[in-house]
Amino acid sequence: MAIGSQEAGRPDWVDRSLFPFTSRFVMIQGHSVHYIDEGHGPVLLFAHGNPTWSFVYRDVIRSLSSHFRCVSLDYPGFGLSRAQDDYLSTPAEHASVMAEFIELLHLDRYILVAQDWGGPIGLSAALRAPERLQGLVLGNTWAWPVNGDLHFEIFSRVMGGAIGRMLIMRFNMFVNLMIPAGHRRRKLTEPEMRHYKLALDTPMRRRASAIFPRSITSCRDFLESVDRGLQRIEHLPSLLVWGDRDIAFRRKELRRWEQRLVQHTTVVVEGAGHYVQSDAPDEFARAIRRWHLGI
Repeated sequence: MAIGSQEAGRPDWVDRSLFPFTSRFVMIQGHSVHYIDEGHGPVLLFAHGNPTWSFVYRDVIRSLSSHFRCVSLDYPGFGLSRAQDDYLSTPAEHASVMAEFIELLHLDRYILVAQDWGGPIGLSAALRAPERLQGLVLGNTWAWPVNGDLHFEIFSRVMGGAIGRMLIMRFNMFVNLMIPAGHRRRKLTEPEMRHYKLALDTPMRRRASAIFPRSITSCRDFLESVDRGLQRIEHLPSLLVWGDRDIAFRRKELRRWEQRLVQHTTVVVEGAGHYVQSDAPDEFARAIRRWHLGI
């Protein structure tokens, strides 16, 4: 059952025609955490990446909420959530907040749906209480150290360096550049883009987004712990929904997931980019329905 105050704190710029869900807020570790809780049935817990928020899953949730209970939170500093001033916005901290969120909502026998940084963050949170987890749906993501892989090293050093952080914080570059680049099958409308821009509308609000690029290589210990923990859940039924025109995660990462997850089903979404759940929401939702419900 959903808990938390409703609607208070939801800004006026959130368009109800684009995001037609009840906004709920709960205090966790001193942060005001925004989430939505829609529908009834098997529980799907959605974990977003950078620089997105629960808005990125809006069309998938709209499609699935007639058959599933869809729960999606925004990490502190993202979307409609607010972080304490001393929050460092590290992946480990986000995972800690998400683990407490799972406990607070009494989520049990849930399926984790994760993409981008939602993979390691969501999996880390789930590993705190793996007995609650029933299955996995993973979009384009990873959950292991990538140090030494130049594909990731160069991006992490450039975008996580002083110039990259400046471009993100001063000019909202991750929103203005990366979100459009991560959609290959369709172009986001200006109202859709506005929901990403206004969620990170000041340099301080973009600080959390600026932390992630460097974390790709600097948070090796965190990623190693997630990788080790996968042995506890690698036997669970798993669905891989993979956009094959992603500029970040390649067939190489998909093959590693396929080798690791014992009971996996793979659906490759041809022509879809990094934000596969937003770029091809109908295919993403259909893959989940067929995999879990057979419909």
